[in-house]
Amino acid sequence: MKEVEFAQRLKGAGARVFLVGGWVRDYVRGVEPHDKDYMVTGITEETFTELLPEAVKVGKSFPVYLVEIDGVNSEVAFARKEKKTGSGYCGFAVDYDSSVTVEEDLYRRDTTMNSLAMELPQGNIIDLYGGIDDVHQRRIRAVSAHFCEDPVRALRAARQAAEFDFTISEETYDLMRACRDELQAEPAERLLAELRRALQTPKPSRYFRCLAQAGLLPVTFPELAALIGKTQPAAFHPEGDAFEHTMLVLDTVAEATDSVLARFVGLVHDLGKGLTPKAMEPHHYGHEKRGLEVLKAWNARMTLPRDWLQGGLFIIAQHMRAPRLTKPAKIVDLLLAVEKSCLTWAEFKAVIRADHHSLPHYLEKAEQIVCQLKAIRGKDCPAEITGPRVGEWIRNQQVLLYRNIVIDSDCAD
Repeated sequence: MKEVEFAQRLKGAGARVFLVGGWVRDYVRGVEPHDKDYMVTGITEETFTELLPEAVKVGKSFPVYLVEIDGVNSEVAFARKEKKTGSGYCGFAVDYDSSVTVEEDLYRRDTTMNSLAMELPQGNIIDLYGGIDDVHQRRIRAVSAHFCEDPVRALRAARQAAEFDFTISEETYDLMRACRDELQAEPAERLLAELRRALQTPKPSRYFRCLAQAGLLPVTFPELAALIGKTQPAAFHPEGDAFEHTMLVLDTVAEATDSVLARFVGLVHDLGKGLTPKAMEPHHYGHEKRGLEVLKAWNARMTLPRDWLQGGLFIIAQHMRAPRLTKPAKIVDLLLAVEKSCLTWAEFKAVIRADHHSLPHYLEKAEQIVCQLKAIRGKDCPAEITGPRVGEWIRNQQVLLYRNIVIDSDCAD
């Protein structure tokens, strides 16, 4: 059915219908909105289902229905108010009867820009808490002290600061700090979901900087918090400590690729520096080996996607070696190892380039070189060579081929 018909059918039964959430926020921001979410007030669930028998209920804790509107299955939720009864996002008593008003529903929401509603069918915007002004001021501000009742709202505020390039108000930072203790008990899946979304933002470093400013980085991502204050040789790292370097690499990778995997492995490439003994600083000898253990511990605490873990371990082990290799045999081995890894060449090179500001010649031409290396096969091996020696012959031929490629390249130069 059309949106107008949907709204008028419910309004005819005494209900009010609103667009809420991100669609209204983006409409006010002047960007193309997506994914409409609807909210209804002044109607019982029984009456709603009588008017819309095709609606499919999907909400468990409170009524949420899927209704096809303008050809799209859209969520329609009943207005609700909540009372904190325990810890975490499940610790709420929810009231969603027909007496709950739009004002009560919007008051329970996290930030002012997310507490906007557009009433249908007339299209007037309800702005009870200054959300429109905050959007225009590019500011994230909590609606009320209820913000910290769901501690993951603190992560969401940091993520939206990175997503929209907004600042977070000081009073909201105070509420984020109040989430610290309860945040430590949140399911890892919720933290991981926000991390994934943060890595998709244009400048993901802002997410981690906001968490650090709120004092939440040590309880959410202690592996990154450990990098703060870890000094580095100023001649090579004028940007500052290991945390600053990591943030710079992360944003540089984000500028080069939309790949979440590449951004994550860029984020974790120097984790081992967080365990460097103070007496060794500003040098970080052996941080690659330490970094492998740090990432494994992170995975034990918060099960990471398999490709994030595998890709991260690979980058940690190789990010210092890759630009420094000169021996043909080692270069061939690395090229073939990258080819077998979960990383694409674009992802691998984006991280190495961001970390070292350039690529060695063999990585610039990696795809072409690997194509030639893979063309050497066992079927081309002399008949007298059999068994395990076939593999040795293939590798020797690949190394010889690479040497010839280098000679030809030098001659061309």
